Amino acid sequence: MAFRGAEHTIGVMSKIRASLLAVLMIAIGPAALAAGPIVEQRTPEEAARIAAVTAPTGDFTRPEPFEALPGGAATSRKPVNGNAFSHASANMSFERELDFKIGNGLFKRLWVSSPSSTTSADGLGPLFNARSCQRCHLKDGRGHPPAHAGDSAVSMFLRLSVPPQDAAQRAALASGRLSVIPEPTYGTQLQDLAIKGHKAEGRMTIRHEELPVTLADGTVVTLQRPVYGIADLGYGPLHPNVMLSPRVAPPMIGLGLLEAVLEAEIESWADPEDADGDGISGRVNRVWDDATQAPALGRFGWKAGQPSLAQQSAHAIHGDIGLSAPSLPTPGGDCTAVQRACLEAPNGNSPQHDGVEASGEMMQLITFYSRNLAVPARRDLDDPQVLAGKQVFYESGCIACHRPKFVTRRDSLGEEQSFQLIWPYSDLLLHDMGEGLADGRPEAQASGREWRTAPLWGIGLTETVNGHTRFLHDGRARNLLEAILWHGGEAEAARQKVVALSKEQRDALLAFLRSL
Repeated sequence: MAFRGAEHTIGVMSKIRASLLAVLMIAIGPAALAAGPIVEQRTPEEAARIAAVTAPTGDFTRPEPFEALPGGAATSRKPVNGNAFSHASANMSFERELDFKIGNGLFKRLWVSSPSSTTSADGLGPLFNARSCQRCHLKDGRGHPPAHAGDSAVSMFLRLSVPPQDAAQRAALASGRLSVIPEPTYGTQLQDLAIKGHKAEGRMTIRHEELPVTLADGTVVTLQRPVYGIADLGYGPLHPNVMLSPRVAPPMIGLGLLEAVLEAEIESWADPEDADGDGISGRVNRVWDDATQAPALGRFGWKAGQPSLAQQSAHAIHGDIGLSAPSLPTPGGDCTAVQRACLEAPNGNSPQHDGVEASGEMMQLITFYSRNLAVPARRDLDDPQVLAGKQVFYESGCIACHRPKFVTRRDSLGEEQSFQLIWPYSDLLLHDMGEGLADGRPEAQASGREWRTAPLWGIGLTETVNGHTRFLHDGRARNLLEAILWHGGEAEAARQKVVALSKEQRDALLAFLRSL
């Protein structure tokens, strides 16, 4: 029976791969699939075909070809339920599925403090935000702010930093080697949990101010502006100029596909001086790449603060869980020189695991898992209301930042992500989102008013997967309409067009977003 099951799976994968070839033959042309070594450079003819395929549509009477598969052949077609964000790339070979499943196990692993009876899961903290990756990225989906005073904020935390204090710190920021200057006592994030015998750093507090917005049809929407603070400080006062930035854990789907977007293509969309006069001036963020020891294009995180999934995974496991990894070998995670007890605590660094707590193999498997969490297939895309909402989305100017589609590069780090037509609805650029969403905390070249355009794929399944409809970097928006109304800055013109919509048009727009 096991052999027959494996045989069936291999057959399904073969059909998917054949389907992918057919899709690309139609969309891009046969020359793109010629046998031979993988070549990144695109010929002028091929570039023209790709430009035609990825150009925004003007026909809203029916779905576009391949629109049902936002992740290309990697799109998950499995039933829509609470596990919709946890499936592997649909075009993954049977042989690679084992690595995905092992990576899933490591992603869910609950780490324990040192010393323990096992050397494969000890090293937690001493200060931390979560005991596993999954505890922040709940069901591989979107985090949320605490629902009440007693609710754990494990899927949300506060980033910390201070302005540069001297010439050396200013030089480090200017060189790109540092993205922020850590708060001297508490580091780069507030860690609200600690192992036995240690004090947590503090507790995030949130209060809200109401901000009413009246729409053109008279509907009043009351937004909630959050104001953040820190209580129960465990290690003394904060720096007087500390900058706080709240962050909820973003969804994990489609990250490998975003990593496979051509860097030159992202850069080509940037218009930092708004040369075309359309009011949109997206910029790239340049951040330090630990692997190359040089600045690189940032594409992950709310401010595009990480250049690769490998580095994103390493920094998350180091800062959020307090584990050492090959690229960040110091135990104690984000502990600072002031926190001597944390630095001197027993750790899980082990010769069996490359001299650290999370070995190179562990990090490779976690990164592989993160790279291959599939985007679910679209739903209801031929519904007349959804099509009408798509037209509203396009004509309101939302696609100036939320770019619908592009084709990934061939030389991707994962074969599942290679040369796919994808629909993430993001340009991966930084945009000034106005004072309402500003956190006032720069990160690398991102200002305190800038955020990376969040991909929209899967956004309509947030409630199905995570049981809530909280959106934006800190979950302040309680639904999709509130998320739109918080837009400002470069998105102010599009926001005003949404404010002016009739109820019918507004309902159609929200139906389109829910279908993504």
